[in-house]
Amino acid sequence: MWSDRLRRVPWDFVAIAMFAAVLRLLFLDLKAPHFDEGINGWFADQMRVDGTFKYRADNFHGPWHFYTVFLSQSLLGRNVWALRLPVVAASLLCIPVIFLFARWLGRPAVRWAAAAYAVSPALVFYGRYSIHEPWFVLFTMLFTWGAIALWIDRDRAGLWAASIGLTGMILNKETYIIHAGSLALAGLVFKAWEKFSPVRPPATRAAKRGWSNRDAWTAAAVCCFAIVFFYSGNFFHWPGLLGPFQAILEWTKTGAAGNGHEKVAYDLLPFVNYYWLALLARYEWPALAGFVWSVRYAWPGPAVPRLLAILGAGVLVAYSLVPYKTPWCIVSILWPWLLLFGVWISSLKRTRMAAAIGAALLVASLAAGIRLNFREYENDAEPYVYVQTYRSVEALTGPLLALAQSDPQRALMAGSVYLESYYPLPWILGDFPNVGYFPDGEIPDPLPKAEFHVVETGRADAVRDKLGTEFTGRTFRFRSGVKECSVFFSKDITDALEQTGKAQAPRRSEP
Repeated sequence: MWSDRLRRVPWDFVAIAMFAAVLRLLFLDLKAPHFDEGINGWFADQMRVDGTFKYRADNFHGPWHFYTVFLSQSLLGRNVWALRLPVVAASLLCIPVIFLFARWLGRPAVRWAAAAYAVSPALVFYGRYSIHEPWFVLFTMLFTWGAIALWIDRDRAGLWAASIGLTGMILNKETYIIHAGSLALAGLVFKAWEKFSPVRPPATRAAKRGWSNRDAWTAAAVCCFAIVFFYSGNFFHWPGLLGPFQAILEWTKTGAAGNGHEKVAYDLLPFVNYYWLALLARYEWPALAGFVWSVRYAWPGPAVPRLLAILGAGVLVAYSLVPYKTPWCIVSILWPWLLLFGVWISSLKRTRMAAAIGAALLVASLAAGIRLNFREYENDAEPYVYVQTYRSVEALTGPLLALAQSDPQRALMAGSVYLESYYPLPWILGDFPNVGYFPDGEIPDPLPKAEFHVVETGRADAVRDKLGTEFTGRTFRFRSGVKECSVFFSKDITDALEQTGKAQAPRRSEP
């Protein structure tokens, strides 16, 4: 009896999911919080202050991720693990969605695709970041699966998957318009291309629709309720309902040239930018193999792989045309190519050779991912490492957090930060209500009365001269784009650190 139950366990799914979980959870707090993680954590903290989520058009990301971070921090406290665990969950939930595609691609194909997803350097790296993208990938995959199920099988599962997927996309990122539009265009291109190269075997649809009008109205009502609920801040901030529309308007400004995130070094010709392909070639070899294999579906072949190939190409072109390029967007681009990688490997006639090729690509991807995620995670020479906070920021935050842990009253100490760009400090020091952040790095005269002062080292003399010898200083690297910084601690902090022994006391600066 037990043997029969064990045989029914999907061990391939279990093994891949467990391995993916290890890669995403191991040393989850190894990296210091990223700039964007600090912003996202701050928005979640503001929900506690405001009592709800108040959508801001200049943030132009939807509310879903902030709610998940707020819930995680409420349950687990304000720490890096709580900040990142919701995204780890989103990243892992993508694996069962990949297995859903077995309905049309076959179990061997999705097994290879899921394994490639589990070890992908990008999907592991950004699956350990508290940003919107992993949630967006989850809902995009679910929406795509649901749309295909509605097209071919016409069943109720497809209706709900497409509805929930599209709703989740709208609740996460303004780029839902790219992916929803690309899928619609992919359907049109698919139909047009069939006139020149029909699919083989011919695409057939279920004879009878498996859902009723009542099902459609119920799904629409549930999804509309979710959008209204989250964007209206639990019905306490009705102006937020304009969020999905304001997000697109803001994104059209941010996504234009001149935003500081262009990748002009990858321009070949006007409107031809190979930045995303360069990332695939450097890190994502299974996805690159799937991209190359997708060309095969210009000729007769199965319907679903052809549609995925057209969809992947459309999304790639769309993201290439947008001047705004941040590397974490790669996770929204590469997942169709991973499915096609699985189709390619499973279609090879010589099974041993196929297994050897697939395993070699997976091992190479795993090695690159381990090196990136556990060794080079703050190396600016790695394209995936982008505006990353350095661990040396602990020269500032370590002593303060150690003192607050030994004596919670210490969290009330005053501090001043004279940096033009200071995130993620407002989240890391979110339990310190008396820390002031000065716009544009302005150094006031006289200095505010504070227990610690933070400034760029190049301007440290202006602060040191006013503080005198009662303050001791140390330098640290904050992140790329910010010059070396200095922090000056008061004698009271220095003495307290020496007494607790929980953090190395800072060295005294020269008068």
